[in-house]
Amino acid sequence: MVNPRLGEKVLDPACGTGGFLTSAIENIRKRDVKGVDDLKVLEKTIHGMELKPLPFMLCVTNLILHDIEVPNIDYTDSLNREYTSIGQKDRVDVILANPPFGASVADRVETNFPVNFRTTESADLFLMLMVRYLKDDGRAGIVLPDGSLTGDGVKQRIRQHFLENCNLHTIVRLPNSVFQPYASVATNLLFFEKGKSTKDIWYWEHKLPEGVKAYSKTKPIQKSEFGTLKKWWKKRKENEQSWKVSINTIIENGYNLDIKNPHTPEVTHEYTSAELVNLLHDSFRKSDELLDELKKEIGNA
Repeated sequence: MVNPRLGEKVLDPACGTGGFLTSAIENIRKRDVKGVDDLKVLEKTIHGMELKPLPFMLCVTNLILHDIEVPNIDYTDSLNREYTSIGQKDRVDVILANPPFGASVADRVETNFPVNFRTTESADLFLMLMVRYLKDDGRAGIVLPDGSLTGDGVKQRIRQHFLENCNLHTIVRLPNSVFQPYASVATNLLFFEKGKSTKDIWYWEHKLPEGVKAYSKTKPIQKSEFGTLKKWWKKRKENEQSWKVSINTIIENGYNLDIKNPHTPEVTHEYTSAELVNLLHDSFRKSDELLDELKKEIGNA
């Protein structure tokens, strides 16, 4: 959907082992690379940054195996740079990234950012960073957790800055289990272009295949599952999996982007008093059973 092409600068500021970068390389090679000169251009325009030593080493190896003789991968924390020092010469055409989330950044790293946007949540700072790195008319496809789509204070200010400087045209909502067993939080794919403010946002809810209750390490999400989304992408219409929200609605809701599918009825269960008592009784019974087992284990020890 982002479709990087030969000559465009591609950046992943949290590249891990290089999955996004190698996908970009394969896309460009398939569409544009005709000879050695094109390969040289490709090599110069693929750029990654990674803080952890093992993923960094694996990323370099990964790019070499994809015929990139001198991988342009920086062993650095991309957040540990003065925000305002990122200038025109640093700007890129394409960003593809799955930044780390759910963790605090290194000590004092947030001070590299403007006072109004300082936070210790890594995903929010990476969003600011990626907007800064993009050229006008540059485009991006990134992964963000639900936690970055909502929240007050600095989170809201970051989202406002994002929507005023970028056209966030599509959010693909993914099931909680996509990144199991590494993370169980709900995540989203955000597609946006820099240089124009957001007017409307299309949402697409990715549903689990029929008969599948959750993804896992042995049963991961499959590329083929996105076939329906690809067909919808160019001729967008609202249906049971997609809906459009205007920027006015977003602003009225405090720039909240965590908008549920309006076509899916909320499942509620109102318990009777008797049912609640039975549930409580079962809970106590299970607790007693666990305590009895624990006592036996202690006795045996």
